[in-house]
Amino acid sequence: MFSLIPREQAFFELFEKAAANVHSGAVELNNLLNDFSDVNSKAAQIKEIEHIGDQLTHDTILKMNQTFITPFDREDIHELICRLDDILDLIDTAVARMVLYKIDKPTEQARQLGSVLVQATAVVEKAIKSLRNMNKTDGILSLCVQIHTHENEGDRIEQHALASLFTSGMNTVDIIKWKDIYQELEAATDRCEDVANVIEGIVLKNA
Repeated sequence: MFSLIPREQAFFELFEKAAANVHSGAVELNNLLNDFSDVNSKAAQIKEIEHIGDQLTHDTILKMNQTFITPFDREDIHELICRLDDILDLIDTAVARMVLYKIDKPTEQARQLGSVLVQATAVVEKAIKSLRNMNKTDGILSLCVQIHTHENEGDRIEQHALASLFTSGMNTVDIIKWKDIYQELEAATDRCEDVANVIEGIVLKNA
C-alpha cells in the first residue's frame, strides 16, 4: 500500500541546494587561500554561505518532521543534512581562525587542502544529485569511492603539513596556529567522507 503513495520529492531539492552551497563554500575558501587579500570581506562571504547552510539544515529537518512518507529513512535524512552542514561549519571555523590569528599568508599545504576540498565537494554535489535515481547504484557508489580518495589525499597532506611545521623554522606560536588550521581543514575533508558513507548506506538500503 505505502509503495503506491508518492514520496515527498522536496527533500532531493533541499539536499541538492545544501550540496551546491557546500561546494560554493569550498570554492570561496580556495579563492581566499590563493588570493589572500581583502580577507575580512571574503571571510564574511564564507560566513554568509555557512548561514545559508544552517537554514537549509533547519528547513530539511522541519520538512522531515512534517512529512508522512519520506524518500528514505528519517535517520538517514537527518544524518545526511547534518554531515553536509558540518563541512561548511569546519570551513568557516578554519577561515575564522585565520582571521583571528592574523595569518599573514597561507602555506602551500593549506592551499593544497583547499584544492582537495573543492574537488571532494564537487563529487559530493554529483553524488547528492544522483540520489534521485537510486537504480544507478554502481554510478553512485563510484562517486563515493572518489570522495574517499579525496579524503585520503587530504589526510596525507595534513600529515605532511604537520610534520613540516617542526622543520619549517616557524616560531612556536605560529606552529600552534597552523596546526589548528590544518586540523580544521582536514576535518572538513573527513566530513565529506562521512557524507559518502551516509550515501552508500542509503543506496544499499533503497536500491
